[in-house]
Amino acid sequence: MKSLDYGVIGNCRSAALISKTGSIDWFCFPDFDSPSIFSKLLDEKIGGSFSIEVSQAYAVKQKYVERTNILCTRYESAEGIFELFDFMPRYRTSDTTYYMAPEIDRYIRYVSGTPRFRIRYDPRMNYAREQAVHRKFKEYIRTSSVSNDRDNIYLYSGIDFDDILEQREITLTKDEFLLLSYNQKLIPINIKRILLDYQRTKVYWLNWDNRSKKFKEYNEQIARSLLTLKLMSAEPSGAVLAAITTAMPETIGEERNWDYRFCWMRDASMSIATLLRMGHQGAARRFLGFIKRILKSKYDTFQIMYSIRGERTLTEEILPHLSGYENSRPVRIGNAAYDQKQNDSLGYLLEVVYRYYIYFTGTLDEVEEIWEVVKNVVKTIYAEWQNADQSIWEFRNTKDYFVFSKVMSWVALDRAAQIAALLGKTYYEQEWRQEADRIYQDVLEKGWNEELQSFTQTYGGSEVDSSLLLMEYYNFIQPNDEKYVKTVQRIKKELFNDGLMFRYKNKDDFGTPTSAFTICTFWMVRALYMTGSKDEAKTLFDQLLTYSNHVGLFSEDLDFKTKRQLGNFPQAYSHLALIDTAALFTEERVLSKFIRP
Repeated sequence: MKSLDYGVIGNCRSAALISKTGSIDWFCFPDFDSPSIFSKLLDEKIGGSFSIEVSQAYAVKQKYVERTNILCTRYESAEGIFELFDFMPRYRTSDTTYYMAPEIDRYIRYVSGTPRFRIRYDPRMNYAREQAVHRKFKEYIRTSSVSNDRDNIYLYSGIDFDDILEQREITLTKDEFLLLSYNQKLIPINIKRILLDYQRTKVYWLNWDNRSKKFKEYNEQIARSLLTLKLMSAEPSGAVLAAITTAMPETIGEERNWDYRFCWMRDASMSIATLLRMGHQGAARRFLGFIKRILKSKYDTFQIMYSIRGERTLTEEILPHLSGYENSRPVRIGNAAYDQKQNDSLGYLLEVVYRYYIYFTGTLDEVEEIWEVVKNVVKTIYAEWQNADQSIWEFRNTKDYFVFSKVMSWVALDRAAQIAALLGKTYYEQEWRQEADRIYQDVLEKGWNEELQSFTQTYGGSEVDSSLLLMEYYNFIQPNDEKYVKTVQRIKKELFNDGLMFRYKNKDDFGTPTSAFTICTFWMVRALYMTGSKDEAKTLFDQLLTYSNHVGLFSEDLDFKTKRQLGNFPQAYSHLALIDTAALFTEERVLSKFIRP
């Protein structure tokens, strides 16, 4: 049984998954959503990878360089020891610009003895649809597809190129390097340059982490999740990805495989709200800039998701030549959900906009631009909130009157009214508050099932789903409200299984779900805590943390029985929920200004 024992590296332009033995099995070049050049993750035979291979005599351990997104894989045997440091360079070049080249640096650090290994450099271009051809030059190996010799990538190294291409055994006697670049380098590439980029990148991540709030407990888990969320933010656009992979199955052998390399308004807004709470205001500024750019005029309509550059059409395509992760077909790129109607999505957006007005003020023209966005969102809510939609769960062939969609429509108008109050726009505040009250009463009347003593998934329905746990989180209802307490109890009774949560159990477009949705268990932890079961909540939370992989990362789903990770990876949704939930159980660590750094 495979598992998602991968670390992730990235520089806010693209990202790569590296196995616990040092193999790059997933990498899209040059951007997050570009075609992959290594996709062994989705096809063991033809996907291609870039690995360091040692004999079975070696013990291999992997961890992050503390408080960074630099991954260290250590190889140790009786004959010798060496370490592999993988990173994508990112560092500040001025007050407003960063060096974030499309490249992976692999610094091989000699430790002792005479360690031996082989290099398997096996790129497969364009999602393994095209064969690669290598050509050696004095400074690099240039690789291109057989059908397109203009789409080149460049491998630089101090190691003999024939040893690399012919996979000969290499005996390490000093520090070495491998640098894979999308562009031909215009400066000499040698071990000194690699070490310089390593130190610069390390300092960048240490400085970024230092700006994060610190906590007395769970600080390590919170810090890793924050670093992961940051890595998944795309610059210069300001978009935030849901995950860096595509087509990773929610259940092995089933077809619930989607491309998550896009910016969902929901996921991105929730990620940004979390980053704001943890002290990172710059991410919110960039995301709001992304929102302003995708709205070409104040009359533009909203989508639930966009590409990382703001494109609206995300055509879905199946790649039949790839066998899929553990033969879970089909492998999809693109996502047909982009034209769905999900009325909850704008509530998250206005939650972030509200925090924008609270946390920092912009220039007058910026504030006025954001105000136009707010008014545009409100018009959309007025027009849509009473209609059926496809909900937070993105049902493909089902529309209904989902309770949580109504709740988030209320959130949108509630936050809009609060923004209007901040800006002194009393007329808008009063009008929007009245409409928010209409939604509130509608939910209480139609979303509550008296027989079940619970809110339900849909108006007039008898099923529950985990999204209802968030009614308290967004202040729609108080945690001690009897209706909320009973709803939590009902959801736990119906959806809690083997220490994890279903998102829902009723049939959808693909049958009945069989895996646990990771974020829903975090939501249950919070709901238990807020309704008074704090010891039970902490026990559940501590157990859930043990299901992360070896470097503290979470995917979208978990198998109920084995607890193996499933779905796209790493998942922003899961990590933002980890941060928010952990903060319930610990206090912020405040350092005295008199303590020397």
